[in-house]
Amino acid sequence: MKRYALWLAVALCLAIAHPALAHDTPFSYVDMHLKSAGIEMTVEAPAADFAHYLPAVEPDMLLSTKGMDAHKLSMFALLNERFHLTADSKPLVMEMRGATPRPERKNVRFEVFFAWAGFPKSLEAHSRLFPYDPRHITYLNIYEGSRLERQEVFNAKNEALTYLLGSRQGVGEVVRQFLVEGIHHIFIGPDHILFIIGLMLLGGTLRQLLKIVTAFTIAHSITLALATLNILSPSPRFIEPLIALSIVFVGVHSLFFSVEKSDYRLPFAFGFGFIHGFGFASVLKELDLPRQALGWSLFSFNVGVECGQMCIVAAVAPLLALMKRYNERISRRFVTSASVVVIIAGSFWLFQRLFIA
Repeated sequence: MKRYALWLAVALCLAIAHPALAHDTPFSYVDMHLKSAGIEMTVEAPAADFAHYLPAVEPDMLLSTKGMDAHKLSMFALLNERFHLTADSKPLVMEMRGATPRPERKNVRFEVFFAWAGFPKSLEAHSRLFPYDPRHITYLNIYEGSRLERQEVFNAKNEALTYLLGSRQGVGEVVRQFLVEGIHHIFIGPDHILFIIGLMLLGGTLRQLLKIVTAFTIAHSITLALATLNILSPSPRFIEPLIALSIVFVGVHSLFFSVEKSDYRLPFAFGFGFIHGFGFASVLKELDLPRQALGWSLFSFNVGVECGQMCIVAAVAPLLALMKRYNERISRRFVTSASVVVIIAGSFWLFQRLFIA
């Protein structure tokens, strides 16, 4: 039985650890400023996504001024093919105004312009920049003057947008959009999922589990807000290894401690919650949202994270309780095997983020 438990731990570890290589969802960002003469637009996207469509071109080649100049026409042609605008159902023509590498973000940035004779009544946008990767998301901000009027997300399921000039996006739309993004971020992050599961492995009363989850929620909500508002912003190269280390800690705790002995899950959840909050904030920070848009976006994204988190707890905690009630011996062996999985996966991510990433 112990041999099977060990093989189960190794197999689950490999299955869980591999997706962590793709933990970060690829993003592109589009800012549209509506002017009397037309639309001034900036597009920032990962160099790796452009390089995928350019033969014999590596992403790092596009992150230098020389490489950017050599390939900007090919990238602009791709951008022109994949992003379309129409004003009152009339197609607008994209003109390139500038192209610069952003090596600090591993992105490239284009400045483009769409001319029109005057403000239309409606604007239609269609975007599917990098269809080879179904995970790719494009965040769109529309400005009229200096005011941000609309935020939208383009993905594999949402490729079109109609915007009525002079209309403002309702609070409900912002909440819905970022609520979904928060839920999505939890479920594409195997490290966050494994940390929560690790906290649940020892079980306990409903009151104990609620205290643990509440402590984690309070802590990561604080740092999520601080980082998104640019009040405190540690480097991801520091935060990501600490997130992996937190997974190792909860795994070791589940393996060697018990609820009846020394249960340190509450301080672990609160302390490491601060670290995970910075990890959650990386998604919102990269959007470069203006301060007037951060309030509802931050709130709804955080609620989305909590919804995803509670789904995991609701799925795992009852199963562990039923297993313990049915057979104490099987339950202990399962917790031991699962704890080994948590430790190995956390150690793998720690090594990866310290020495490979």
